[in-house]
Parts: sequence; structure tokens; C-alpha cells
Amino acid sequence: MDVVDGPRLEYREQRPTLGIRKRTPFRGMLAERDRLIAEVIEWMHVHAVRPDGSFYLRLHTVDMAGDMDIEVGAFATSPGDDKVRTGTMPGGDYVVLRYVNHSMRAHRLLFDWAEERQILFDVGEAGAGTGWAGRFEIYITDPRAEPRKTRWETELAFLTR
Repeated sequence: MDVVDGPRLEYREQRPTLGIRKRTPFRGMLAERDRLIAEVIEWMHVHAVRPDGSFYLRLHTVDMAGDMDIEVGAFATSPGDDKVRTGTMPGGDYVVLRYVNHSMRAHRLLFDWAEERQILFDVGEAGAGTGWAGRFEIYITDPRAEPRKTRWETELAFLTR
């Protein structure tokens, strides 16, 4: 894993999003993410929507033994529809880490860094799993330009309490 920046604490303004939300098992989640990114890209092309920022994976509910509630989309300002819906990345303080390759190591580093500093994430129980107010993997590298995920620069941004 190559750390590009962070970990650090940073305030972020609320941002508009367009995304597709879906429940999927943890195993196979990344393949589903890739499929949904392609759907969002196609939808944006058909509707002549340009992103105002990067594509992202948002984890609404994390249940490693069950289904994950995920959203895949882009930061963009545009009306959605029944398939691609409008939303927001909440404003607030985020723990942020930018890296290339080895997602599991990056997550571990971010969690360890926050724990050492006694930083709490904005989480709660969500039935089966942990509900997150703002847990994002933001793809700084545009997946349309670089298909090899091991070369993507990715930013983890987790909302704190």
C-alpha cells in the first residue's frame, strides 16, 4: 500500500450526490461496485450529466456476515430518477486517508489511527449490522480512465461524531 496523504482529520461541506443504492453480500461486493459504477457512468452519459467530482462507494450499513447496504455513484448536481437517486455526503469532520492499492491495509490504518486518537465515528445499530452516517471510498482516479483498480488513488473518508 502506498499512502498518498493522511490519515488526518478534516472538515468537509455537504456535497450533492447521484447514486444507485443496493443490498449485497460482503463477498462479491466489489464486483457489484464495479457493475454499479458502469451503470452510473452509462446513466450519466445518457442523461448528459457531468460529475462535479469523483465516483464513490458509500457503505450505509456494514454487516460482514450478512448483506451490506451500499451506494455507488458520483458527486454531481442533477435530478435523478427511480434508478439513480439524488443524495448528499453529509457535512462534518471526517477522518481521511488517501492511498493506492491494498484496501484492507488502508482501512486498518485508518481505524487504528482514529482509535489511537480516541476519535469516534458516526455509527449506530442498523438492524443487522452497523449503520454509518458517512463512510465513503472516493475514487480520485477516474475509473473511466484507468481500469486497473490496483492503480486507483482512493480516498477513505469516514464521518466522525
